[in-house]
Amino acid sequence: MATVISLKDIHRDFIVGNETVHALKGVSFDIMKGEFVTIMGTSGSGKSTMLNILGCLDTPTSGSYLLDGNSVGEMSRDERAVLRNRKIGFVFQNYNLLTKTTAVENVELPLMYNPSVSSVERRDRAVKALQDVGLGNRLDHMSNQMSGGQMQRVAIARALVNNPSVVLADEATGNLDTRTSFEIMVLFQKLHAEGRTIIFVTHNPELSRYSTRNIFLRDGRVMEDSFNSDVADAAAMLASLPIED
Repeated sequence: MATVISLKDIHRDFIVGNETVHALKGVSFDIMKGEFVTIMGTSGSGKSTMLNILGCLDTPTSGSYLLDGNSVGEMSRDERAVLRNRKIGFVFQNYNLLTKTTAVENVELPLMYNPSVSSVERRDRAVKALQDVGLGNRLDHMSNQMSGGQMQRVAIARALVNNPSVVLADEATGNLDTRTSFEIMVLFQKLHAEGRTIIFVTHNPELSRYSTRNIFLRDGRVMEDSFNSDVADAAAMLASLPIED
């Protein structure tokens, strides 16, 4: 199985006033193609710093990060931006959809930065991505015409439209009620079953039951890296929840 992400002895320091804050202290792990990994940690664990490095939004102070064999630390900011666009699909807690823009236009956005994709292909791929997440009947709906769960599905479709190497989800169920959260987890498990590589960053340890591997961060270090031998079924959990009026 191919290695998609390889972190070796990652350190990230920040200067705050006259002090140096050591946010990450020698983090190392590999993520293989097709894994569904949950990265957990409380406030101050280094989770957000780890997310920014994995997403090529920041670079480590020292150590190496390979994404699909590309050495991120040796790239310029513009090169990282291109790599990020091609290789990573982001799903955010707050959806980050453009207002006054339809669902299909939001999903088309990552393809706007790829000159090799024509406008016709861009539209076709956006429609297909929305159909894949169950929103084929919401193509022309604006954000204010959709529920939180529907907006998150649009965000997931946008993350998938470039066929990225990794889907990176940041607290992707954090703004959703329990039932809608499990609807989104069902979708992530479906994507994983289709072979997608998913990294789900969260502070909620309950969600670790639904991934195949769990990495726990504390004080900038990996405290536990374990495989889940008994992955819970999000669809079964969803079916057991009462339907609210």
